[in-house]
Amino acid sequence: MDILFVCLGNICRSPLAEGIARHYADKLGLNTKVDSAGTSGWHNGESPCEGSIKVARVHNIDISHLKSRKVSIYADIGFDLLVGMDRANIADLLDLGFEKHKVRKLGEFGLKNADVPDPYHYRNSDGFQSVYKMLDTGIRNLFQEYFEIKINYD
Repeated sequence: MDILFVCLGNICRSPLAEGIARHYADKLGLNTKVDSAGTSGWHNGESPCEGSIKVARVHNIDISHLKSRKVSIYADIGFDLLVGMDRANIADLLDLGFEKHKVRKLGEFGLKNADVPDPYHYRNSDGFQSVYKMLDTGIRNLFQEYFEIKINYD
C-alpha cells in the first residue's frame, strides 16, 4: 500500500506525517511507499518549516531533506491512499479528480474526525508538538487499520 499525505503547502503537516509514517514503516519492515505533497504550489521546492523539522528531530525523525511539491492527479494517481490533513485538503483532492474511495482525512483515524490544524500559524513549539501528537496518533491508527499492525507507544 502506497500512502500520500497532503496538506496545503507541504511544509508543515504533510512532511511531518510523511516522516512519522516512514519511521514506523522502516521500524516495522513494511514494504510501502510514503510521500507527501501540498494542494497549493506556493512552496514548491522548499524544505519543511523549521518548527516541523525541530519537532521531528525531538522524536528522532529527520525530515530536513524533504522538498515541497504540489499534488498532481497525473503524478500521484498510483497512490492507494491519499490522506488529507483537513476538510479543505479533502475537497481539493476530490476536485482534482482523485477517486473518493482513495481519499481519507487523517482525523478519521482515532481523532474524532478532527482537522489537523496548520502549525505554521502558531509559530511556537507547543503548536508543533500538539500537531505532532495528532499526526502520530492518526498514523498509528491508520497503520492498524490498513496493515493490521498495532504500534505500541514507547
